[in-house]
Amino acid sequence: MRSVRICLLIPQNGAAGLWAPSAEACGRLAVDEINGMSGVLRRPVELHVVNAGETGPSAGRAARDAIEIDGVDGIVGMLPSFARDFVARAAGGRVPFIYTPQFEGRSSTLDVMATGETAEELLAPAVQWLSETRRARRYFLCGNDYVWPRSSLQIARALITRFGGAVTGEYYLPVGEHDFDEILERIKATRSDVVLPYFLGGDCIAFNRAFYAAGLSPRVLRFSSAVDETVAYGLGLNETENLYAASSYYGSIRSRNNGAFLERYHTAFGDSPPPVNAFGQSCYEGIYSLASLIEEAASLDARKLTSLYGRTFQRRTARGDLAQSVVGGRHPIYLARLDGYDFSIIARR
Repeated sequence: MRSVRICLLIPQNGAAGLWAPSAEACGRLAVDEINGMSGVLRRPVELHVVNAGETGPSAGRAARDAIEIDGVDGIVGMLPSFARDFVARAAGGRVPFIYTPQFEGRSSTLDVMATGETAEELLAPAVQWLSETRRARRYFLCGNDYVWPRSSLQIARALITRFGGAVTGEYYLPVGEHDFDEILERIKATRSDVVLPYFLGGDCIAFNRAFYAAGLSPRVLRFSSAVDETVAYGLGLNETENLYAASSYYGSIRSRNNGAFLERYHTAFGDSPPPVNAFGQSCYEGIYSLASLIEEAASLDARKLTSLYGRTFQRRTARGDLAQSVVGGRHPIYLARLDGYDFSIIARR
């Protein structure tokens, strides 16, 4: 009997490549578990881990080759927003496409089934907390020059105004560029209370290092949903001072689902596996989402699966406490302070 072939499409190099080890580990854990429970449609699942590369076109080519050469039946993609629509066009309704990371909240095609949280969901509680608890009023916005940072910070701008704040400046750099001098000088000159940095992966690490080196961390808060455990481990202890984050998942969250997930993760990969984080966990959840859709539809047909998107199915996730959850549904958002390398939860919304 032919296996069900799932492509896990992830960047293995470039700014987003730092998440590849955890993404692959989480993907393999999901497939091993599914195969241990009789597979999908009583067929074994075969995982194809494919490098999306550093650009949108490279991700599109990788997806096309996975479909036309490897014969995959579905794609689970954890990749930057600039690559999402290239992959969707390659899938073209031929195979289902599950898009797993946090994103700005929009796509030009209905063929994308997103399971991650949106910028609105992440930023609304964050800006409210900054305004009401830290009395922040002056915000500087910066990030990489592509759709996720620009659209997310456009949402942030509206939220800042709603909560009585003002945007003191906005600056974007191409992915991979690490000359932050102009941004840092503007932050100093505008006497901003908070910086919302939306840089991707390795660029996020580089920015936060430069921010500390410029002497800004003792007096200016940083708040971003672009910071997770993998990014934190790339920073020195002092470089995390006054650094806050928003996410629907941290490895430190105490919940029924996360406790069970962490036990299975460490049983599979030992005491020192790739650090668990929201981006990696999204691949675990994405593979289970695809498997549950295929089971419910009793089909591999992309159109049938897309029509079921947003329904409640039995599936595994490390997020939340519910045994049954909606594919693409909302999960609680956690605000956290980074204490060294530990994310301390300060609010749940």
